[in-house]
Amino acid sequence: MQRKENIIVGLDIGTTKICCVVGEVGSGEINIVGIGTCPSIGLRKGVVVNIESTVESIKKAVEEAELMAGCEISSVYAGIAGGHITGFNSRGIVAIKGSEITPGDVERVIDAARAVAIPMDREVIHVLPQEYIVDDQTGIQNPVGMAGVRLEAKIHIVTGAVTSAHNIVKCANRAGLDVCDIVLESLASGEAVLSNEERELGTALLDIGGGTTDLAVFSGKNIRHTFVLALGGDTITNDIAIGLRAPVVEAEKIKKKFGSCLSREISSEETIEVPGMGGRDARKLPRQILGEILEPRMEEIFSLCNREIYRAGMENMVNSGVVITGGSSLLDGATEVAEGVFSLPTRLGRPRGISGLTDVVNNPMYATGVGLVMYGARKAPEKKFRIRDRNIFNSLIVRMKKWFKEVL
Repeated sequence: MQRKENIIVGLDIGTTKICCVVGEVGSGEINIVGIGTCPSIGLRKGVVVNIESTVESIKKAVEEAELMAGCEISSVYAGIAGGHITGFNSRGIVAIKGSEITPGDVERVIDAARAVAIPMDREVIHVLPQEYIVDDQTGIQNPVGMAGVRLEAKIHIVTGAVTSAHNIVKCANRAGLDVCDIVLESLASGEAVLSNEERELGTALLDIGGGTTDLAVFSGKNIRHTFVLALGGDTITNDIAIGLRAPVVEAEKIKKKFGSCLSREISSEETIEVPGMGGRDARKLPRQILGEILEPRMEEIFSLCNREIYRAGMENMVNSGVVITGGSSLLDGATEVAEGVFSLPTRLGRPRGISGLTDVVNNPMYATGVGLVMYGARKAPEKKFRIRDRNIFNSLIVRMKKWFKEVL
């Protein structure tokens, strides 16, 4: 298979599935040319718990995407989620040296804003500028070239556990892939499903995956707050398995086929067949019982996210409403339950602004994968990194060998 230089690949390493999306960047347009999925059995609540299983799943998803796209995949943009992710806002101020603001001044103010104490076991994943302030003039997106005396920056810093981030890179490396960047999954989903108007006016994005629910608040075209809730579709499936006394695999099938979050709209005469456990006979139960399990759990997820929005003081920034995406958002009645909890207009988020295999990826469960491709296309390809030996002597030998090869 041939290598293509204009190919961007997003790798969504999720709790339920691993999804590889291949995009071809053309003249201002992203053409989705390949997609591969594989069930994920090596993760729990967004965190790698079995490296071997995760590597095998990544290989299968990548092979499927390579066959569909007809190209060789060597580097990816990988998504990260999990309860270990935390985000907080920070600000920094510097004096402007010359008569106008230069890119160097912007770098200095960003460095000043990110100069906060971070524990040794945590790693900075993103430093996201929110706005710049020049001599009390607020709301500036790009201050380069402006005249002023004092430059201030407001930024959002996203951190995660060092071990969790390194395990994701290690899994990709062992599958034969370089990692261009690690991207917060809610940030990637926002790239794919939100319009420019929603980003400007203010939106709460909820990415309801298998292991986690990722919340991101956007306003003024930038991200204002991030939060990861360790509840998702797998929790709902376990509730169904316990409530109906059914195997987990069968509970997942029942959820997808018959699940509804609006128990009051289910006819009392409707029934579902529930397979027995341990060789027991199958039983017929009212479908309403399934709705009575799903509705309170979805209300709980939305209520916890709503509480987080108020705790962070972001309630006045969510002016255009709520967007829900991710596989679990496909449950019947999920948008109606969200509208009732948030008291805001809610819609289902599907990938937009792409061409190619749109009929395949036009699904909330592919929002993160497509968003990773769009993120990679927007960012200039940066250095690829692998987990290497941290021994200074060994790294020095590697650099010397590389230098000699270049000279010779």
